[in-house]
Amino acid sequence: MSSVSQDGKQDEKQDGKRQRRRSTTAIKESLRELSIQLSLLNHQVGGRLGVKDADFDCLDLINRHGPMSPSALARRAGQHPATMTGVLDRLERAGWITRERDPGDRRAVQVRALKERNTEIFHLYAGMNAAMDDLCAGYDEAQLELLAEFLDRATTAGRRATDDLAEQD
Repeated sequence: MSSVSQDGKQDEKQDGKRQRRRSTTAIKESLRELSIQLSLLNHQVGGRLGVKDADFDCLDLINRHGPMSPSALARRAGQHPATMTGVLDRLERAGWITRERDPGDRRAVQVRALKERNTEIFHLYAGMNAAMDDLCAGYDEAQLELLAEFLDRATTAGRRATDDLAEQD
């Protein structure tokens, strides 16, 4: 009788491990699919704005992280500094950014997004933002906090993996 209950506990333990692996795999697959869908959405938005994908990514970084030097932007974007010059030239010509002297070091330059253009971007993301609002409405506050924490931690893990790969070059 004792061996039967031991075997039953072992089976339950194995089933629990299998279920956890399946759930973890499902989450990873969903995150990859989300990444693809967001990339496709960003491609559509960038196309409507007449901005190349890599340029749009850089514009988003500037908008999200404030004025920064071209070299800091190149590091964040994973671009070579020489490539960044072309990106910034295109964004400046199209009226998305401006280059300004760094107030802390007049020899240095910072790039800043022109906030008055953001309404064009927000308008194109209105459908996705409304869909996210509807989706979030189905969760209580504790669930939303858990989801936000998970996504923040997943973003941190992605940043670390990116940094690790970049350091291998």
